[in-house]
Amino acid sequence: MAFRPRSCSLLLFLLLVLLSLLAVGSLAATGPGDIAVFWGRNKDEGTLREACDTGAYTTVIISFLTGFGGHGGGANAYSLDLSGHPLAGVGNDIKHCQSKGILVLLSIGGPAAAGGAGANYSLPTARSAAELAGHLWDAYLGGSRPGVPRPFGDAALDGVDFYIDQPGGTAGHYDELARRLSAHNRSYRGRPGVTLTATVRCAFPDPSLAAALATGLFARVHVRLYGGDLRCEWGQFDSWNRWAAAYPGSRVFVGVVASPEADRDAYLFQKDLYYGILQFAQKVPNYGGLMIWDRYYDKINHYISSS
Repeated sequence: MAFRPRSCSLLLFLLLVLLSLLAVGSLAATGPGDIAVFWGRNKDEGTLREACDTGAYTTVIISFLTGFGGHGGGANAYSLDLSGHPLAGVGNDIKHCQSKGILVLLSIGGPAAAGGAGANYSLPTARSAAELAGHLWDAYLGGSRPGVPRPFGDAALDGVDFYIDQPGGTAGHYDELARRLSAHNRSYRGRPGVTLTATVRCAFPDPSLAAALATGLFARVHVRLYGGDLRCEWGQFDSWNRWAAAYPGSRVFVGVVASPEADRDAYLFQKDLYYGILQFAQKVPNYGGLMIWDRYYDKINHYISSS
């Protein structure tokens, strides 16, 4: 009798371990859908090629084009921040990833808390939206123009992610930007078009991107269940479900951090992710998969990738 408390404690511990393993197994067995990951936020995350070679991701989002919104449309009006990654070789890495069937996007904007990046971009006028659309097309997508350098050489990205996170949810002319980028799809003549995605705050709606999403041009919506949004706790499935219901023509992703180092309050252990979110989200017709923030945290914590 004296040993029963210890036996019960051991039994409880083993049960918890089993539940955790079952959750991970369920995640692997059912498949979380497509998995998108942000790359470019930490030099120690490794190369883009290495991220694609893990076999863990179906989409890699290069981040971020953080500076835009100034008039003039010159190359100096825009700034690309890859957190110290050298540009040399990224173009070849993009082609390598695409050859494996992995979608490679460029994200514009970025978290407001990330070095004040939110203060470095805006689209205050239709003209600034038109200029940014032209720059993205000529510098990163399928176009070219004399005097516009292409940071990744002749590699053409598959599309653009809108990660607009500015104080107060300031609205800009992102709907105009989406229309202009989408218009290039007509010029591809059977080739893959420009994929548009949006990475939004969890609380519905997101004022910064409401007008852009209303265009119906976005293939995906990544809903961030992190980032200090006090109006939307991770345990509340209702907000994610509202996003999915509002945009039935878009595939809606569950966005999570890959390590408690990224956001301790929002971090979900795999069993919590599966039992608290995914088992319900996967039943929604336009569920798309997981969006992981980010490659560095996934690499050190092995949340999705094993390497």
